[in-house]
Amino acid sequence: MLLYSPPKVATSIPIIDIGDSFGADQDAHKRIALEMHKACRETGFFYVSNHGVPSKLIDAQFAAAKSLFDLPLDAKLKIHMKKSPTSAGYEPIGGQTLDSQDDTAEKAPPDLKESFYCGLEIEPNDPRFPKPLRPFGYNQWPEIPGLRDQFITYYGAMTDLGARILRLLALSLELPSNWFERFYAPAAAGALRLIKYPSQPSDAAFNQIGAGAHTDWGGITILAQDSVGGLEVKSIAEDWIKATPIPGTFVINLGDLMARWTNGVYMSNLHRVNNNVSDRDRYSIPFFYSPFPTSVIEAIPTCVDEARPPLFATCTAEEHLNEMFRRSYGYEVKTA
Repeated sequence: MLLYSPPKVATSIPIIDIGDSFGADQDAHKRIALEMHKACRETGFFYVSNHGVPSKLIDAQFAAAKSLFDLPLDAKLKIHMKKSPTSAGYEPIGGQTLDSQDDTAEKAPPDLKESFYCGLEIEPNDPRFPKPLRPFGYNQWPEIPGLRDQFITYYGAMTDLGARILRLLALSLELPSNWFERFYAPAAAGALRLIKYPSQPSDAAFNQIGAGAHTDWGGITILAQDSVGGLEVKSIAEDWIKATPIPGTFVINLGDLMARWTNGVYMSNLHRVNNNVSDRDRYSIPFFYSPFPTSVIEAIPTCVDEARPPLFATCTAEEHLNEMFRRSYGYEVKTA
């Protein structure tokens, strides 16, 4: 168990302006990629500004999140994630334990949050998916007018932004900008999650917070956070620093699969959420942009040499994500 300790004020999470990546100037693309390379080596976290996602769409997504979590508990439990073969749906408070994912470690208390997952919305007989592959299909939607359409629109915007960031990350690794595309075909395994963190209760268990210290599991995460704050990142100096909300930005961080891909050159860094003690709930919207489940993950050629041989075993994206899901939730994901 990673015991909670107060963070220091953040000064080392960079803001990267990606506005010039929408233009044709390849030198500008390489400049942005170099900034990402530095951030990925040092923290695995950075903000992006001028990202092209309309603020009205982001605001509408937060409004949709509030309307979903404001539903009565019995209405939310009707779409419990365990009722979906791909675990799409509602997760009640205490449903997940992110800290201490090692089976042999002392177990932490469950996280103080509730959430909702959805994946790519597909037709039942889509030929790209011969069986239920997490996190495709089997979404469960609450009876809120317009919510499904809002989620699908936001999901599409995040997919576009994720693809743009991957092109820049490829350049940062001295690869062609389209290097990652084949691993995300025929569709990215994007998982959209809405999370509500209540104020920290006075009767919380020892070391129980909103989200225990953890790394993300997949490729990259694109996070929209409200103004309440609470996200904290572990620095290379072993200090916990605050990822303060910055208007007009997303927080980007790398997941474990990206660390495997880059042979440990890029970091998948520990982070956590400390619930605030005010009367305001905190809402956040992470989008987990990961490879197609059958993609084989092995060390990127530019990250391997005689002095740095491959550090991780080869695996598929699905094998890794399912194992991390099992550790976090305590049950297997159905894939057939």
